[in-house]
Amino acid sequence: MSGEKNWYAVHTYSGYENKVKANLEARLESMNMQDQIFRVIIPEEEETTVKDGKRKTAMKKTFPGYVLVELVMTDESWYIVRNTPGVTGFVGSQGAGSKPNPLLPEEVKFILRSMGMAERTVDFEVEVGESVNIVDGPFKNQTGEIRSIDEEHYKLTVLVEMFGRDTPVEVEFDQIEKL
Repeated sequence: MSGEKNWYAVHTYSGYENKVKANLEARLESMNMQDQIFRVIIPEEEETTVKDGKRKTAMKKTFPGYVLVELVMTDESWYIVRNTPGVTGFVGSQGAGSKPNPLLPEEVKFILRSMGMAERTVDFEVEVGESVNIVDGPFKNQTGEIRSIDEEHYKLTVLVEMFGRDTPVEVEFDQIEKL
């Protein structure tokens, strides 16, 4: 069964975020749900504090009491997440029996970026030899030809003209657009 994969916010008992993540990941293994439930993350960011003259860096939860789950919404995946110990429900459900609304792509991108995890989505196919426009980063507004594609790390090597000659630069998929 293939549907669209989206991110959902799941409410947990306060302080149970790590337990919910571990429980959910264990359940998805044991129930063979890897094709419907993909990633579980706890939104957090690094926080540096200075105490007694010592710098200390720790991870601080950005949204205490919430975890984000990337899944294809089916009766089964919805049931498994809702019935994971420590979960009180999905955010955005209209009633007891209704399925929740997914988070907006912009919200997810913002949360993941703030965690240093840029969301990886590729909405188009590109091939070596194809010309692309770089729309973000230090090579913004340059046009170049794709020399190589590293799908696993979401990076491309693009030849752009600098100082009169082709120079290979590394860019991420979300920094380019097809011409």
